[in-house]
Amino acid sequence: MPTEQEILSFREKLEAIRREIGKEIVGQDEVIGSMVLALVAGGNVLLEGVPGLGKTRLVRTLSRVLDLPFSRIQFTPDLMPADITGTNIIEKTEQGNAFRFQPGPLFASIVLADEINRATPKTQSALLEAMQEHAVTVAGVSRPMSEPYFVLATQNPVEQEGTYPLPEAQLDRFLFKLLVPFPTLEELDGIVNLTITGEEPQAQAVADGAEILRLRAIAREVPVAQAVQKYALQLILNTHPEIPGSPEASRRFLRFGASPRAAQALLSAARARALAEGRFNVSFEDIRALAKPCLRHRIALNFEGMAEGRTPDDIVDELLKEGKK
Repeated sequence: MPTEQEILSFREKLEAIRREIGKEIVGQDEVIGSMVLALVAGGNVLLEGVPGLGKTRLVRTLSRVLDLPFSRIQFTPDLMPADITGTNIIEKTEQGNAFRFQPGPLFASIVLADEINRATPKTQSALLEAMQEHAVTVAGVSRPMSEPYFVLATQNPVEQEGTYPLPEAQLDRFLFKLLVPFPTLEELDGIVNLTITGEEPQAQAVADGAEILRLRAIAREVPVAQAVQKYALQLILNTHPEIPGSPEASRRFLRFGASPRAAQALLSAARARALAEGRFNVSFEDIRALAKPCLRHRIALNFEGMAEGRTPDDIVDELLKEGKK
């Protein structure tokens, strides 16, 4: 169990990270908070929103605040796996020609996969290995990434022409799917004022890789009461329409439910949230607060659900109400 001093330092560091990001990003407080939680929980994030909402800027700012190597990959249909993983090149030496591995942009601590759904499945699968294994295989050799390793991907929900929807196996590798909302009038005013004055504030580095790994180690020590864990696991089971006794919302509107990895993601993120709230243990509220970002991309609507205009978030809300009965 974390000590009181560790909890205090954890909260202070997360608050410092959020504060520095807020210098360059107007609004989006919930998205920023969730992204930082995913970072210390050791998971990847999928950001979904229309163009122009600052998703790329947000990730760039995060890399500066954390003082970690950053790379951006613009996914396009002609992008090949070797373009992102790297490849062996022939190099002349005094002893003759020799192969040398040239790392691709995946070899950074924070990787921005911009418009990930524009890449072909072949290239998406190369990214999947990096996300899950924190390593890539090139010419039969597995090459590990430096830790911490964090992939943030963006996708546009509006323009779907020329896109390759992410398969369920790839979506399951994301700890969170975060919906980036359009700014309010006040936030839009702040964005315009920030960008036209020419005096944009610069975020400063407040943590490095070693600090992030330390925060992750503290989060893993947070205990979860048996009742809270059972509540989280029952929520995952309730997303499966084929299980006898599943709630009506699942049976009517879902095609399939969340995987066991969803349970791992939910509890890992809940541990980080508990510390961020200054608590020694995970509560039921932590599970409820993180249910949507953890589950919205891991459940699939059936035809009836889509015909009635339901969303995954609607179903999660109904399942949470069911759990309170």
